[in-house]
Amino acid sequence: MAYKILAVGDTVGSPGLEYIQRRLRALRRELGADFVCVNGENANVVGCTPRQLDAILHAGADCITLGNHTWTRWELQPYLNDEPRVVRPANFAPQCPGRGCAVFDTPAGPLAVVNLQGRFTLDPNTDNPFLTADAVLEGLDARMILVDFHAEATSEKTAMGYYLDGRVSAVWGTHTHVQTSDAHILPRGTGYITDLGMTGPAESCIGIKPEQSIGKFLGDVPRRYECAGGPVKLEGALFTLDENTGRCTAVKAVRFL
Repeated sequence: MAYKILAVGDTVGSPGLEYIQRRLRALRRELGADFVCVNGENANVVGCTPRQLDAILHAGADCITLGNHTWTRWELQPYLNDEPRVVRPANFAPQCPGRGCAVFDTPAGPLAVVNLQGRFTLDPNTDNPFLTADAVLEGLDARMILVDFHAEATSEKTAMGYYLDGRVSAVWGTHTHVQTSDAHILPRGTGYITDLGMTGPAESCIGIKPEQSIGKFLGDVPRRYECAGGPVKLEGALFTLDENTGRCTAVKAVRFL
């Protein structure tokens, strides 16, 4: 039997959040997805609030992953202890609130979602994500294991994919907000894509007003990021897993306007 996973790229600001609320359930039905995982760390443009993450869950997500902006909103800290469906990078220090892995009971058996953060150009004050992955996997009893690797460098993401190939069902990258064209199955049966892309304004610089990003590169005085207007897109990937083995049998990138 096949079990389908829809992984949705970083939700950016109110445009992305409103799109999720309006269309996620319909897209889930259209794609025949059995489980939906959404990266929500940019729902507030930079960071996210408990109310925004609740909205994503109510809109049809089964799990939410986070990333390098997890601690931007202080009110998220107690929420992460209370909401088991939201996971933050597992390689944060152990005293940090929340969890880096969640296991869900599904009709196809236990399904685990692991969140990791890369270290290249991101916060270096994190544990090694590769060694953290080893430690997390050692304690898991699930055939279906999904990994959201929130990282900047395509090389670091690709290395993680090959490192976990055959040990997990799927590895996808988040953070850069630009969907890559390399959705495929790795040699040992793990579905992989370097970056899912984003859910946010289509005519933008990774979700932000282009003129603001241009100004930043020109040296303008820094100011709070503002989401672009106009049409909104949802990007991600659909992974098909074999329920008996947990291996990925098909993967394709998806994009909806």
